[in-house]
Formats: sequence, C-alpha cells, structure tokens
Amino acid sequence: MSTLVIILYILGVVVIVGLAVYAMTLLKRLRYQNQLRQQAVQKRVDRIDESIITIAKGMQQDQCPLSEGCLRIVVLLDHRPESTQHDYAKDYPGMHDMYERIKHMPTHENRKKFPKQKIKELDKEREGYEVELKDVILADVEKLLREFPTR
Repeated sequence: MSTLVIILYILGVVVIVGLAVYAMTLLKRLRYQNQLRQQAVQKRVDRIDESIITIAKGMQQDQCPLSEGCLRIVVLLDHRPESTQHDYAKDYPGMHDMYERIKHMPTHENRKKFPKQKIKELDKEREGYEVELKDVILADVEKLLREFPTR
C-alpha cells in the first residue's frame, strides 16, 4: 500500500472515532436532559396531586365549599399528564356535574363586574347545586382520597 492510502485510512479512522465520541457525548447529554425533564414532570404531578388531596380533605371537613373544591379539583385533574387518556368525569361524576353547572359563573375579580343582585342570584343557584349534589360529591371525594394517597 502506498503511504497516501495509509494516511487516508488513518485519517478516516480518526474521523470515524471522533464522530463516534461526539455522538456518544450527544446521547449522554440527551439522556441527562430527558432525566431532568422527567423529574420536572414528576415534581409537577406531585404538586398537583398534593393540591388535589388538600382541597379534597378541605371539602370533606367543610373547610372548602363543595362548588369551589369541584372547580379546583376538576381543573387540576385536567392538568395531570394522563388526563388525555383517562376520563376523570367517569371516575368522579358528581364533581364533574358540579363543575359543568357552575363553570360559567364568574369568580375572583370577574364577580366585581356584576351587580350585587346578579351575584346573589348566582350564589343562591350555586348553593342549591351544593345541596343537591352534596352526597354524590362527598362520595367522589372519598373515592378520590383513596386513589390519591398522601405521599
């Protein structure tokens, strides 16, 4: 073999080894980034679950109105990663029923935009739903607390 062929062969091997090392470095970096991403997702899910449990316990102990708890829990359940594949409305029909009935009602700053009489009417309507759905919602809360154990 000529010297030029040997030099090109060695150069080719060096380039291939260099590219392999670079590819392995990129793969390690990708694995690390995926691990960090998965940890962040799990941390978010843990915070959501903790909030769900806290609100459910508050509802169970009459520290949180049923309607407010339903609004918050349904939204939090929708933010869990598996919510696209899992139908929480089937698991907790009372909470979802309450949510559907009151989701159009103004909250927080939006309440201030409405006349006091209209707010009183909406509050009376909401409180009526709470009385009507109380047993079903509390059963959902019991089920939820069994399925979302404290960590």
